[in-house]
Amino acid sequence: MILLNVSRTRRRRLGVAAAAGGLLAALLTAGPAAAIPDPGDSPAAPKDVSRSDQAEARAAVKSGDIPGQDEIVHSANIEHVANIPKDVLSGTNSDLAFQGRYAFAGNYDGFRIFDISNPKKPKTVAQVLCPGSQNDISVSGDLLFLSTDSSRSDSSCNSTTQPATEKSSWEGMKVFDISDKRNPRYVAAVETACGSHTHTLVPDRKNVYVYVSSYSPNAAYPDCRPPHDGISVIKVPRKAPHKAAVVGFPVLFPGEGPDGGGNPGAPTNPGVSKTTGCHDITVLPSKDLAAGACMGDGILFSIRNPERPRVIDRVQDNVNFAFWHSATFNQRADKVVFTDELGGGGAATCNAEIGPNRGADGIYDIVGKGDRSKLVFRSYYKIPRHQADTENCVAHNGSLIPVRGRDLMVQAWYQGGISVWDFTNSAKPKEIAYFERGPLSTDQLVTGGSWSAYYYNGYIYSNDMAKGFDVLKIDDRRTDAARWVRMQELNVQTQPDYFD
Repeated sequence: MILLNVSRTRRRRLGVAAAAGGLLAALLTAGPAAAIPDPGDSPAAPKDVSRSDQAEARAAVKSGDIPGQDEIVHSANIEHVANIPKDVLSGTNSDLAFQGRYAFAGNYDGFRIFDISNPKKPKTVAQVLCPGSQNDISVSGDLLFLSTDSSRSDSSCNSTTQPATEKSSWEGMKVFDISDKRNPRYVAAVETACGSHTHTLVPDRKNVYVYVSSYSPNAAYPDCRPPHDGISVIKVPRKAPHKAAVVGFPVLFPGEGPDGGGNPGAPTNPGVSKTTGCHDITVLPSKDLAAGACMGDGILFSIRNPERPRVIDRVQDNVNFAFWHSATFNQRADKVVFTDELGGGGAATCNAEIGPNRGADGIYDIVGKGDRSKLVFRSYYKIPRHQADTENCVAHNGSLIPVRGRDLMVQAWYQGGISVWDFTNSAKPKEIAYFERGPLSTDQLVTGGSWSAYYYNGYIYSNDMAKGFDVLKIDDRRTDAARWVRMQELNVQTQPDYFD
């Protein structure tokens, strides 16, 4: 690494990406490769910005306030050890899951499997073409789960786009057998109301329960009509995944009216999303708890009976939160970090105009026990570096870094990069490390950056929407103890007890 300079806003260091040669893998398809993706399956089109914003972006690069276009910078305690560019799956990269020596990376065109036995030289094992955004991904044993939240002609991997107004259209969950990592087999599909934007696994010995989050119903959609005030629960028998089926639709926001009892949004609460379902759920099976990020609401609920989750507490932030996106428990289960995806991930919100409290994390303490537990707001956390107005940047997916006695998290911020931060004191969170690239463009707002950044067995793995699969290593006394915590499987939205 070469020290570049110290600017007004950050120390900049040049990182060298590892070469990624000889990584072409077999393309596995369940049908013709000519499948037509949904409009939502492709990266958002670049957005024009004003000439003044373009000039400000170029000036910020020249002065060193932000990195140059595509330049890699990071704190001194982060090393960028590898990058694998996108290959035959050209769509937007999405979420990550891990099992043993493998990482599984979602992509709007399908998914990719990496061998990470040597994290400094990851290798592509398989690439599976199966279009359907977002292709949110999880694994459990020999099963891989993939979310489809775009209207398709059918459930096959060679489906084409089809309007949601047509009754025959399909959205939902797909299940693959990954007992042979080089040859995943598509074994089941389950249609769910309003599709599957994200999903969360609640595994037991014989079955895997899948909590399906989806939202935005419309009276014109035969399979997605309001009210849509709950989640779909799928039961998947491990030994007979082809028998997977929806076993319930628990209502999380009961109430009168066509949209149920969630946050009404505007005009009652201007700038806040109306709650018409959930965006993402994180479960903590060791405590029988779950936290739901549900558009205009954050909820805490019991999953003691996985088929019938029950709400314990519910909170709103109608001042600074626009869209409750995701949730992370700390290890002791006495805190939850909720994220606000202001602008839906496609806007520039990491700037002085938006400020430090919007498009940020909200840190809540869990006060009380059992059914009397309450979510109590403590503070906001947002990356301390302003980004250009040509960079989409907002709080997104992250995970705990398992260190006993401390609350540490690594998190993706799209083109804001990756932030490692400490919320042990929930009222005073602070950043301890970062990694980012310069803007993809200084002339237009081009969507890109890290979708998910997770800690797994000593390394940080990131799925960059545009640049591919990154591997980072943090060297810091505050995180060193995490290197000794080894996992055999990690789906971040199914939080493990790291020290059991």
